[in-house]
Amino acid sequence: VQLQASGGGLVPAGGSLRLSCSASRRTFSNNGVGWFRQAPGKDREFVAGISWNGGSTTYADSVKGRFIISRDIAKNTVSLQMNSLQPEDTAVYYCAASLRATVSAARSEYRYWGQGTQVTVSS
Repeated sequence: VQLQASGGGLVPAGGSLRLSCSASRRTFSNNGVGWFRQAPGKDREFVAGISWNGGSTTYADSVKGRFIISRDIAKNTVSLQMNSLQPEDTAVYYCAASLRATVSAARSEYRYWGQGTQVTVSS
């Protein structure tokens, strides 16, 4: 599975962005999908995850109530709606597909990774 993340950009604090993750070569409709982010000098951290059918989601505490993960099985895409963005949300955002169908926050369970998209939030 090859993943492509898009939708990043520069927004002021309080703004919104919608990231999208699409799969090529084959569908990832049977896989749990997650979003991770990595800020300069920091480890890559989990942001949000969704199960194969969208029935289960989980979020990092830092984004809970502000970000929403969803998936469109027919379009083979997973989106991350990011609202009330803050400067500390600045990072490269990656989407990843798990080998499992369930949702997971564990980075070790994700096998396929996209190339990342930059999100910059100005203060």
